[in-house]
Amino acid sequence: MWFGIAANVRSKKAPASGSRSVSLKIALAAALSLGLGGCLGYDGQVIHGYQTDARTFDQVRVGSSAEQILTLLGTPTTTSTVGGDAWYYVTQVTDHGLAFMQPKLIDQRVFAVYFDKNKKVERVANYGVQDGKVFDFVSRTTPTAGAESSLLKGMFLNLMHF
Repeated sequence: MWFGIAANVRSKKAPASGSRSVSLKIALAAALSLGLGGCLGYDGQVIHGYQTDARTFDQVRVGSSAEQILTLLGTPTTTSTVGGDAWYYVTQVTDHGLAFMQPKLIDQRVFAVYFDKNKKVERVANYGVQDGKVFDFVSRTTPTAGAESSLLKGMFLNLMHF
């Protein structure tokens, strides 16, 4: 009888030391995962700048006054300083993968409102970035390069002047 009780007591003590090692491993894994969790950062998309919905942009009409646009859209992100009067509302969407890496620009939109000399809306454009080029989403046109001169063209023109 004593032998059976002693065997029972020993068998109960053996799993207790095994359960301590399991709980120690779980605690160590939890502490390690919490420590590494801070390195991940926020993994999602963040919208910077002017934020509105498409319905608000649809309410901007040609011929509206600057005061109406200011009431509807609010203060612009920036305004033009050269070549006329225009208000720009800029929105950027970035992706933050890891906390120690630079955020990646996913999309950038510039909603532009152009005014005439009477401070009435002349035209509206919604620019975005597609394949590294400025793209107007309203009129679906991309500005052309125009008459850009290349290095070889400049060299040949200079040789012709001798």
